[in-house]
Amino acid sequence: MKSTRRGKRISVSVENITPLGIWLLVKNREYFLSYREYPYFRNQTLVSIQKVQLLHGYHLYWPELDVDLEIDNLENPERYPLKSKVKPDKVNHSKENANARR
Repeated sequence: MKSTRRGKRISVSVENITPLGIWLLVKNREYFLSYREYPYFRNQTLVSIQKVQLLHGYHLYWPELDVDLEIDNLENPERYPLKSKVKPDKVNHSKENANARR
């Protein structure tokens, strides 16, 4: 996906989705987001992962997943010691369970 701000071309795209994580290209720089470090991308649809936006030149946003990441988080993970509490191997079945109870 491409986005523009003040006449400058700023781009972000999902280059590859693997069994271990996803590869992003942001402003001509590659980043790997492993499912171990970013478990909220695991078990998501390809379309929802690919719909990423680059906001303000430094903020990544996946609207369908409600996930926000700043590029600085990817470049300097040691500055951000808090980790997601999502279990990487768990699937959210809350909607499925709600439908099954009906």
